[in-house]
Amino acid sequence: MITFLVGILLLILGYFTYGKVVERIFGIKKERPTPAYVNADNVDYVPMSTPKNSLIQLLNIAGTGPVFGPIMGALYGPVAFIWIVIGCIFAGAVHDYLTGMISIRNKGAHLPALASKFLGNTMKHVVNGFAVLLLLLVGTVFVSTPASLLHLLMDGRVALGLIISAIFIYYVLATLLPVDKIIGRVYPYFGALLLIGTGGVAIMMLVRGAPIPELSFSNFHPDHLPIMPLIFFTITCGALSGFHATQTPIISRTTKNETQGRKIFYGMMIAEGIIAMIWAAAAMSLVNGYGGLNEMLAAGGPGAVVNEVSTLLLGAIGGTIAVLGVVVLPITSGDTAFRSARMIIAEYFNIAQRKISKRFLIAIPLFLLSVGLTQIDFNILWRYFSWANQATAVIALFVGAMYLYIANKNYWIALVPGSFMLIMVITYILNAQIGFRLPMSASWIGGVIGSAILISLFFRSAKISRSKNLPLDIDVSDWKKDSA
Repeated sequence: MITFLVGILLLILGYFTYGKVVERIFGIKKERPTPAYVNADNVDYVPMSTPKNSLIQLLNIAGTGPVFGPIMGALYGPVAFIWIVIGCIFAGAVHDYLTGMISIRNKGAHLPALASKFLGNTMKHVVNGFAVLLLLLVGTVFVSTPASLLHLLMDGRVALGLIISAIFIYYVLATLLPVDKIIGRVYPYFGALLLIGTGGVAIMMLVRGAPIPELSFSNFHPDHLPIMPLIFFTITCGALSGFHATQTPIISRTTKNETQGRKIFYGMMIAEGIIAMIWAAAAMSLVNGYGGLNEMLAAGGPGAVVNEVSTLLLGAIGGTIAVLGVVVLPITSGDTAFRSARMIIAEYFNIAQRKISKRFLIAIPLFLLSVGLTQIDFNILWRYFSWANQATAVIALFVGAMYLYIANKNYWIALVPGSFMLIMVITYILNAQIGFRLPMSASWIGGVIGSAILISLFFRSAKISRSKNLPLDIDVSDWKKDSA
């Protein structure tokens, strides 16, 4: 229990300490107009309040990641707490803040456009493909997972196909309509449901004195899977997630002032880390040990664990509220996943989005592809999602590092976590069944060597960009001309 409580405290302290350090290094400009005003179009660029932006950001980035990921990561034992706390403060929240703020400085640009500007034009095409693939996988996974939870919650009385169809209809509307018409209106209610449910689970664990294990570096996984690098691909949202880089531009286009960035981007990642800590603790302490947890995951997946924990702690009514709070997480990330995919494709092909017909032009093929992907096994989708997710996170961190390097600022805050995860990504690809299936020792060697080569290329490119005085931010006066 002490490890759990200390972890929560460290996350909160991280927001007030390291969050301020990151904000100071970036250098906010209170007087600089934001995209919400300069490029207002009443569709994607719409000024919204800080509380509303913060709540939407939290629901956008969360998905099932800070619930399902930590539940599966709990199989490794308390070492999961370590990655959630350290990863969230020094990697995930830095990733989200820099992505959001650099986007604000560049007309609300998405990651492919930022990668093109700071890492080279070739990266624009690479990242665009990565981002759209990732968003399609996220959108598809976040159709099937809430549908399965609702199907379970209703004891199978409503056909699974009907639930999936209803979720798809909502996604279509949320993707096509202006951001303040559906997302801006329903998210406060979804957020309340999430906070009540997750808060209830946390409170009841404390009241009942749940046997949450204390700090240990031992590997408790029943199948003896290695902690590294697998834990970094099991617990993604809640620690570090490239999916967030696809979501922050939605809110960078609705943020009123740069001073709100730390609360919206860094702060909401900390909030997600707290959610991850709660569900990891619940999985470790309330499901008959690691063997029992493994059996439940094999039989019914993370959704079964959520249902079991919620009912055990909160009873039938409270448990239903908690499960519904988990259900809204994937729904509120799935809708914005498709919305982000539409915006990225529109930006890539320079297709204006004021007319709904142009939005339909992009959205309909996306949904048709997603319907096809729902026929693929969830576990296979999740493996590819995890790999693409962390690869995207590495790219976003290197974009942040390049921005700070060119600006003669402390780029190590982004480069260190980016380099660490680069090693993990390459090692994972070399070793995993969906990769080259090399022995782990050879994979680690390849991961270190491959990362060293790519990092040296980063420094070479960074020095050239700094010498050419690459403009970091779009000039607001030119921006206004472009928006006229």
